[in-house]
Amino acid sequence: MKASKQNQSIALGASLLALGLIVGLIEPAPAAPERTVMVGGAAMYPSRNIVQNALNSRDHTTLVAAVKAAGLVETLSGPGPFTVFAPTNAAFAKLPAGTVDALLQPENKGKLTSLLTYHVVPKKALRNAIASMIETDGGKHEITTVGGGKLWAYLQDGNLLLRDAKGRSARVTIANVMQSNGVIHVIDSVLLPN
Repeated sequence: MKASKQNQSIALGASLLALGLIVGLIEPAPAAPERTVMVGGAAMYPSRNIVQNALNSRDHTTLVAAVKAAGLVETLSGPGPFTVFAPTNAAFAKLPAGTVDALLQPENKGKLTSLLTYHVVPKKALRNAIASMIETDGGKHEITTVGGGKLWAYLQDGNLLLRDAKGRSARVTIANVMQSNGVIHVIDSVLLPN
């Protein structure tokens, strides 16, 4: 009998709480704050998409300008999931003088699109998953990009690196920057397709 009254009290309490929430008398507990990562002096929010976050990074203004010039804003704002290996402004500055300016010209939109899509993979791949694939594949894992090109991921001194079709390497400097439509890995060099 005692257990039955206790169960009734619990049920009544739950009903009153639900009624209070429905009528607005009791406010629901606030949502937990998002776990952000700082990139380029700005917080990257997991609830925002790749483009929304990249727009706030001071280290990615060249990449954002390139994405706009290539007409890829809508694609990278879409549902994905995508993995973006995001070169910093300093990475673009390593290219020969005049390369970025030339790529941003309308007549070079095809080349620019090819370069940018070489940095995008059509799935969400976190650093640990990539490292596991590298181990499974004997030290080097082949990645197919959205543009159809190949990258090779490998580990060196605990760092995740990517080798492009020209034999150049880029190091992941900030991994697992979560986005609503995928993940960004910040890299220190621009990857070049064939």
